[in-house]
Amino acid sequence: MLKHVLDVIDLLDRPQADGHSLAAHLRGVLDQALTQAGHPDPAAAAERVEISVTRVEGAKGGTDFVKVVVPGRSGTGAGGSAPTLGILGRLGGVGARPERTGIVSDADGAVAALAAAAKLLDMYGRGDVLEGDVILSTHVCPDAPTRPHDPVPFMDSPVSILDCNREEIDVAMDAVVSIDTTKGNRLLNHRGVALSPTVKEGWILRVSDDLLGLLETVTGEDAHVLPITTQDITPYGNGVHHINSIMQPCVATSAPVVGLALTTGPAVAGCATGASHESDIAAAGRFAVEAAKEYGRGAVRFHDADEFARLLDLYGPMTRLQSTEGATQD
Repeated sequence: MLKHVLDVIDLLDRPQADGHSLAAHLRGVLDQALTQAGHPDPAAAAERVEISVTRVEGAKGGTDFVKVVVPGRSGTGAGGSAPTLGILGRLGGVGARPERTGIVSDADGAVAALAAAAKLLDMYGRGDVLEGDVILSTHVCPDAPTRPHDPVPFMDSPVSILDCNREEIDVAMDAVVSIDTTKGNRLLNHRGVALSPTVKEGWILRVSDDLLGLLETVTGEDAHVLPITTQDITPYGNGVHHINSIMQPCVATSAPVVGLALTTGPAVAGCATGASHESDIAAAGRFAVEAAKEYGRGAVRFHDADEFARLLDLYGPMTRLQSTEGATQD
């Protein structure tokens, strides 16, 4: 995984970074794996994989959304019933040019998602096909704006959160892992990765024991949990404080969502350069890949469906927290 992380960083850490260069890199990873594995029909195998780039323009510029769909052996794309995992790299931009020179800390979520995509494509090409489909998405912008935020400046995005959710959330996703740099806070003072509680349809549910165990296996240390509040799972632009955009996918889907945060000891600005820790990004990528393996074969759960149904019976739906009414979508 570290090799894939380094390759992705090399492509992103330049003013010319765009989605097409990353898509070409991912296709190259797949083609090389198919060739090395001696696949009898590499062209047909490659056609079953979707790698696409969509350009979206916003009020503050534009960005390229990169989407990868890796088919599973028993996934819905093959007519099977194995669940589909979504892996999202959330960020404002991979760079803040001309204000800052170089790749910014905020890029870590995109790097982790793209590295995970490369690893899954390499596995697929070699013949290690997972049970369920995996959909990965992020966006690439080397010149995103910044904006003030407490306690450290935020990276802003050239497009709105509504645009991000529209491009990145797929109705086929049965569960979502949202990977985001979450270093600009004083809530979790630990360098590494941390898991959020599961959020579903406006409910903050208990942390998944299955995913905690997976995180401990991947990192080799006690799992850390990112504290989130009701404010964090409401739409951006509603005038209340959010820890960052890590939980914003939960606004746009009924699927359970967990945040996978890349964290640090002191608060570090998202627009800071020289602040990306490759080994931590690799751990996030490995967690995403392992989650895809285990979720697709039904070995891990993001939430307890019976307990969720009980909450709905007792207290009713909380979907009003997903409403974008009154939000500006900045």
